[in-house]
Order: sequence, then C-alpha cells, then structure tokens
Amino acid sequence: VIRCRAAVAWAPGKPLSVEEVEVAHPKAGEVRIKIVATGICHSDEHVLKGALPNVKFPVIPGHEGAGIVESIGEGVTSVKPGDKVIPLCIPHCGECSYCPNPEANLCQKFHMCEPQNLLPDKTSRFTCKGKLIHHFLWISTFAEYTVVPEYAVAKIDAAAPLDKVCLFGCAFSTGYGAAINTAKVKPGSTCAIFGLGGVGLSVVIGCKAAGASRIIAVDINKDKFAKAKELGATECINPRDFNKPIQEVLTEMTGQGVDYSFEVIGKAETMIAALASCNMNTGICVMVGVLDTGSEISINPMLLLTGRTWKGSMFGGFKARESIPKLVSSYLEKKFNPEPLITHTLPFAKVNEGFELLRAGK
Repeated sequence: VIRCRAAVAWAPGKPLSVEEVEVAHPKAGEVRIKIVATGICHSDEHVLKGALPNVKFPVIPGHEGAGIVESIGEGVTSVKPGDKVIPLCIPHCGECSYCPNPEANLCQKFHMCEPQNLLPDKTSRFTCKGKLIHHFLWISTFAEYTVVPEYAVAKIDAAAPLDKVCLFGCAFSTGYGAAINTAKVKPGSTCAIFGLGGVGLSVVIGCKAAGASRIIAVDINKDKFAKAKELGATECINPRDFNKPIQEVLTEMTGQGVDYSFEVIGKAETMIAALASCNMNTGICVMVGVLDTGSEISINPMLLLTGRTWKGSMFGGFKARESIPKLVSSYLEKKFNPEPLITHTLPFAKVNEGFELLRAGK
C-alpha cells in the first residue's frame, strides 16, 4: 500500500480537502500510476457542484493527467513500470459492441453507460481515515498515485513532457477532435466557437489545422480574445456588445450563417444560439459543453427540418487508447502547439486555488 496525498471531495458543494490516502496495490488487469501532472477541467467543477450524473461521494476527482507506471497487476502486458502514460477517461475494453465499430469512440464501460465510481471488480483502491473513497471515471488524477484498469491507460512516447501532455487526457483532445473528427471541418469553411476556455481554444486550434478560412471566437470574457487570435481565431466577438441575439449577428457577418458551430460552454441558451448560427442548409453544430444533470433544451424544430445537423462529441471522437499516443507524437513533431492553453502551474496543495482561477475565467 502506498500512502500519498490526494484531493478528496467529501460532499457536493464543499472545497476539495488535501488528505493522506492509502492506495492499494493493483489487482489483475490493473495499473498503478504515479501522477506527475494534472489539468483542471470544468467537468471536475461539475463534480464538486454535484451536477454530474452517477458520481458518488466521497470521491477523488480529476481526469486530465499524465504519469509514470509504478506497478502492474497480473496479466497486464501493454505497459510496464517506468512507462510514461496518460490515464483515459474514455476506456477501450475491446470487447463490447461499441469498441470494434470504427465510427464509435465510446465504450460500454464508459461512465455514462455504467458508473465508474468503483473499479470493474466493484471495489475501490482508495481509503482515507478508514473510509472507502470512490474513484472518478476510474482515473482520479487528483491523487499522487492512482489505480486504473489496463484498458483505460495509453502508453505514450518517453520524450513527452508530462506537465504539457496531461492536456491530452481531456481538454486538448476533446476540442481539437470536435473540429477534426466530429465536424470534419473543410478547408475554406467558416466556423464559430462559443466559449474560449481550454476546450474552446482547442477547437480553434482544430479549425485552423483543418484549413478553415474564418474562425469566429465568441465569449463574454474579452480577456480570452488575445489568446484565441494567437491560436488561430480570425475574429473575436462579445455577445454583450450587441443588442440582438448572437445568432443573428453571426448570420449577418457571414451572409447565411457559419458552416460549423461549436458550443463549448454547457448552457442551454448558448447551445440553441450555436445551432441557430449555422446555415440552415448544410450547417453542422457540435455540442461539446456539458450541461448540468437533469437539464433539458427546447428548440424550434424548424432549425433542424431545414437541414442543419446537431451532433454531440465526447473526447473529440477519438478512440482514446489508439489515438492519444499518435496525438502526443504529432505534438512532439510540432504539428500543433497546445502549450499556450496552460495559464498557471500550481503545486498540488493549491488545487483549490486552481478552481478559483477557473471560476474567475482566468
């Protein structure tokens, strides 16, 4: 058993508490990882608010990490101690009906199909103060050590800087893939991105890589605009600067609406605005933001009847286990640069400060 620090959420609505936890040895088919770096994603904020479905407390959140294999359980063959890895919030069991489908990237062991509060054998590897602590998406990267199933681990290039590639565990892959895989943005097209957090800025990178000619970034926080332009946005607009709905502004700017729109905030009203801002004939709107559990959206069906496509995207449509190592290699070959997405680097003890920065839009 390893004793180490972890950030535990004891109950919804409470700040994280950095505690000493015990992390048990990996069982058969499991991998114990020393987490070197982890990003803070808005989905973790949903967990802390109690607004993500199927999560059980107390829990160690975090799902955007990178680390080094410390030990392996019986039967594990794809990684060995010392390997650099990214734990995967979308597993790839290889056995369910989804996994063999080349067009599917989710697995039936994914959290939205089957809660991942405990490892597949329905037990936890975490205890604190004598209490069982739940896993989050199986990977719980807000712990200095974590145990995950082998099919939720991707081995990456030994040259990868872990404090940078942890972003590939969620934010970068999710946004970049939404443009490249889900929307399949075409060269010369026009795109609008609603929300310029880490995921939204990654959509900007993806649209630029795909050859879009106009990339319109939309946010109420003007402090995000300089970075959006640095990463490829051609224009930045603030909905508060107009006295009409933003979908009307975008339609007037482009003549008929954008070819592709992306909602990367997680609010019903911006999802409707994003759908309405793409052109009625062939426009594609991709939903990337996560709505609070129980939320519903009411839309005018004419928006879809006229030909628009509304799609959801999780983890950017990437089959994580096979795609993440390739993405990391492309980054090492300097095909794109997600490093500007990192605004702050904090010691682990200041994890709550990180959430304060996120809530402040910084």
